Amino acid sequence: MKKISILCVVSVLVLSSCDKNLPEVGGTSAEKVANEWWVTTQVGGQTFGFQKISTYNTSDNNNDIWVDDLKHIYGFKVKATVNYSDLSFSSSATASNVYYDAAHPANFPLTVKITSGKVIPNGGHSKTGNITDSIYVQAEFSDDPGTIYTLSGHARTRFAEDDY
Repeated sequence: MKKISILCVVSVLVLSSCDKNLPEVGGTSAEKVANEWWVTTQVGGQTFGFQKISTYNTSDNNNDIWVDDLKHIYGFKVKATVNYSDLSFSSSATASNVYYDAAHPANFPLTVKITSGKVIPNGGHSKTGNITDSIYVQAEFSDDPGTIYTLSGHARTRFAEDDY
């Protein structure tokens, strides 16, 4: 009986010593505006079908995000500054981190100006009607000055039936 009592006490001590005080992980500063998005692009009176873009935090996790068209629309990835109080974002003519292919060397380095960037919580609907956040972005590219590209759409739900 003594052996069982000692074994119980030792077990309790061992198990309680394994308690870890881990910090709470939390999210990034950009979590309210970060997502994958299905957007249409409007330019020059034409609308082009749904393409996927992404917005996500920068490595320094501050008021900047990456706006990345994943080479689907124009081939750009640019930092934009976020105003978290109204979920808007913009950039001055900033050099893109993604360039055209070698067939377009005159376009290097491409700069992108982001204006009117905005994420609207619960402001959109997915392909199947699910309520999602929506996004609106206007972009101007240095190799096409004066032309405004409007990207607008909704958050990707990750349900296969909502993908384009």
